[in-house]
Amino acid sequence: MNAAVYYETGGPEVFRYEAVPDPTVENGDVLLKVEAVSIEGGDTLNRLGGPMTTVPHIVGYQCAGTVMSIGPAVTGVAVGDRVVTVGLDGSHAELRSVAESFCWVIPPGLATEDAACVPVPFGTADDCLFEFGHLQEGETALIHAGASGVGIAAIQLAKRAGARVLATASSDERLDRLKPLGLDYGIDYTAVDFVEAVRRATDGRGADVIVDSVGGSNLQKSLHCLAYRGRCVSFGDAGREDPGQLDIATMRGNNQTLVGYFLGAELFLGGRAHSMIARHLDDLAAGRLQVVVDRRFSLEEAGEAHAYIESRQAFGRVLLIP
Repeated sequence: MNAAVYYETGGPEVFRYEAVPDPTVENGDVLLKVEAVSIEGGDTLNRLGGPMTTVPHIVGYQCAGTVMSIGPAVTGVAVGDRVVTVGLDGSHAELRSVAESFCWVIPPGLATEDAACVPVPFGTADDCLFEFGHLQEGETALIHAGASGVGIAAIQLAKRAGARVLATASSDERLDRLKPLGLDYGIDYTAVDFVEAVRRATDGRGADVIVDSVGGSNLQKSLHCLAYRGRCVSFGDAGREDPGQLDIATMRGNNQTLVGYFLGAELFLGGRAHSMIARHLDDLAAGRLQVVVDRRFSLEEAGEAHAYIESRQAFGRVLLIP
């Protein structure tokens, strides 16, 4: 098969498009022909400096396609099924082999490209808001990086739950595009201090739940605009800033909570998260939720696609098409 690989971590220019051995299929594995790769923020971070399990290395969490073969222990997936998959690596390729427990059969009516964008963003958004953020109807949620995949998912899910939805983005134009998805109050973080904007939008109270993918100093500022008994869930370091040490002194007197989150751990530990993601696939197939695809690149253009994401121009998902 052909794949986008690299021999050392670094910038987008480290990618090479080469022929590599086909992946093997173990007892409980599913082999799919990849038809769409959704590039996740973690993919760019791993390429920049993450672990390399092989040399050359194939990066990538998430992709979708058609099942070509299955291991003898596989019971819930059949050859010919369309599936979306997640894993620690291996998505940036023409073929992928993953355990059945990290596959979801794509429901009828949902395009393969749209399904490729679902598990990581929608699973992360749902867990940050509800399983760990405990968001309730009538509360206020602040979603950082609202135009990202997780941001777009979280805005929709929070609005559907009856929350008031605030989000940050880098321009008013991007914020305007989020309003049809459920955004109530947008904050251009390049023009105003988002802590002051949140306090102003909530009459000084602050946000009940904050979903923070940025990390670094952004996370510290998030803690400063939490409401009494507010919950901040941190799941990423998209800002690529040294986090330093967090000052949590203001949290104690306000009975606030800071939670670290990683979807992969939830998927490894049981079926709850798997079932939750399956429900989102069904909701997307029924038109109750939306996926936003910004641009498509060929697999050979993996470097260009990663560079585009890192330029912070994307609104929604960026796909690789083998």
